Amino acid sequence: MTRKEILAAAEKCVCGDREQDYGIPEDSFRLIAAFWHTYLSAKCVAAEVHVQLEAEDVAAMMALLKIARASVNPEHIDSWIDLVGYGCCGGEIATRETDVGGEYEKD
Repeated sequence: MTRKEILAAAEKCVCGDREQDYGIPEDSFRLIAAFWHTYLSAKCVAAEVHVQLEAEDVAAMMALLKIARASVNPEHIDSWIDLVGYGCCGGEIATRETDVGGEYEKD
């Protein structure tokens, strides 16, 4: 596949039916972050360790999962497509900005 084809496939994933199936990424990723927070907090062995995960952390960690999978089977194109998709979702979530007088500020 070409770069353009991979980008188009990723766009189809993140801007298509998945949102209907799973809801908007922000909500889904926030829920996953809450679940992971509970799990990781229970697994911490040091006292008073604070775990904080945000929706964009879920996108980053899912991208790492896809990188791990691609390292085992680099020819499996779905890992590369999903990696692009998680990057797009994470980038959008992390940089939600509003144009205020020509400058951008975080929501």
